[in-house]
Amino acid sequence: MISALVTDSGLPMPKANRLSSAAKIQAYRERIRAAGAAEVLVQLPREMVALIDALKEREGLQNRSQALLQLIERGREATQQVA
Repeated sequence: MISALVTDSGLPMPKANRLSSAAKIQAYRERIRAAGAAEVLVQLPREMVALIDALKEREGLQNRSQALLQLIERGREATQQVA
């Protein structure tokens, strides 16, 4: 039987290659930027989130971002047709 290494406190030894939360977030944001995208945090009424979720489910989209992109594209197309 192999036992895990522990510190004097009885806690498991930290893994050397484990990234901190801040490092994980930074790496995630770098990947987003490298893909030519940006992360945006918005506050919406629950009813609006429910509409976005309904669109996501109805269209078989993977996430809310895709649903929002679809809504923005529809709005863009509608304004271009009017102009």
